[in-house]
Amino acid sequence: MSKSSCRFCQAPLSAKFVDLGLSPLCQNAIRLEDAEKPEPFYPLTALVCEACKLVQLDEFVSPSDIFTEYAYFSSYSDSLVAHAKKYVENITVRLGLTDKDLAVEIASNDGYLLQHFLPLGIPVTGIEPARNVGAVAREKGIPVIHEFMGVETATQFLKEHGPASLLIGNNVLAHVPDINDFVRGMQILLAERGTITMEFPHLLRLIEGNQFDTIYHEHFSYLSLLAVERIFAAHGLTIFDIDELKIHGGSIRIYAQHTNTKPALTPALLKVREDEATAGFDSMEAYSDFGERVKLTKNRILSKLIELKSRGKTIAGYGAPGKGNTLLNYCGIRTDYLDYTVDRNPYKQGTLLPGSRIPVYPVETIAETKPDYIFILPWNLTREITGQLGYIREWGGKFIVPIPEVSIID
Repeated sequence: MSKSSCRFCQAPLSAKFVDLGLSPLCQNAIRLEDAEKPEPFYPLTALVCEACKLVQLDEFVSPSDIFTEYAYFSSYSDSLVAHAKKYVENITVRLGLTDKDLAVEIASNDGYLLQHFLPLGIPVTGIEPARNVGAVAREKGIPVIHEFMGVETATQFLKEHGPASLLIGNNVLAHVPDINDFVRGMQILLAERGTITMEFPHLLRLIEGNQFDTIYHEHFSYLSLLAVERIFAAHGLTIFDIDELKIHGGSIRIYAQHTNTKPALTPALLKVREDEATAGFDSMEAYSDFGERVKLTKNRILSKLIELKSRGKTIAGYGAPGKGNTLLNYCGIRTDYLDYTVDRNPYKQGTLLPGSRIPVYPVETIAETKPDYIFILPWNLTREITGQLGYIREWGGKFIVPIPEVSIID
């Protein structure tokens, strides 16, 4: 049991949300020449703060060890790029952005989102600690600052570039161990009448959809509106609107402004508040049985794989996402079940998955080897992947989707 304190309110942590055993860092691809070297594993146990209800992991590895060089390139997901383009078009109209405004994205990755502002003539800058993905954004004409977001970075940025009319953060709030420093930094950088939008997987959907594999060391927090409202309020920011999104298994996009501007709260925000209240998020009720449900899911996944292998079926994976590595390591799935996996990202091809040491090949390997089943690791992209790989039906191939419950798609 952890003896640490909550990263937001510093209350003692002891209540367990789910225990996923020991796991390696999920984005640390293993190069073939390092295949025989030992690999560190760390406890992967999520705890819930009984005071503020923030679900979180202990910090075992610093962000600089994880994010200075990063293997995830957002542009390899067609659906994610399309989602970003739609967001840019909508937010530009909603806020009336012009060439006099500045849009800043925190954790801007390879420019998959900011690139869509360029044809509109809106100035942009990315704040991205990973130099390898930031270099790709620069090739697209996007200015990038290689720093971690926080008070120090925000203060320096403000001096050099001025305030942000729009401050964007998609799938980054969960990745910061010092969440107070991060949110306070955003408050400093935000223009007086500026707007923050942030997207993150919704804890409510994680619980409802049995999405245990989205828990890994790179995600320090698992976020509800309840907890995020408390964090933002503590730093002079008010969340006034919200969008419920299907992306990443069910996410929310929050809109926030400086509290002293007194933004009006929308019905959409009040609805999500009510949904979380109904689920018992302000008590320990909502968090109590998740761990037992995860154990059952593990058993069902393994039972299905054992059944298929006993019938002599061949199974390959699709994708090498962080969530996939959590699932594989928690379930103990290695090359005895999955012959290999494939990924569109050349950065991951020719490596081994952390922990499981399953080899990662180009997508073309599927057509060459004709496996009976494709195990979809990024299950949140099932529609995109089954569309891209529809040709496996030519030899009778089928898809396995592990979450929320293991299922077969013809």
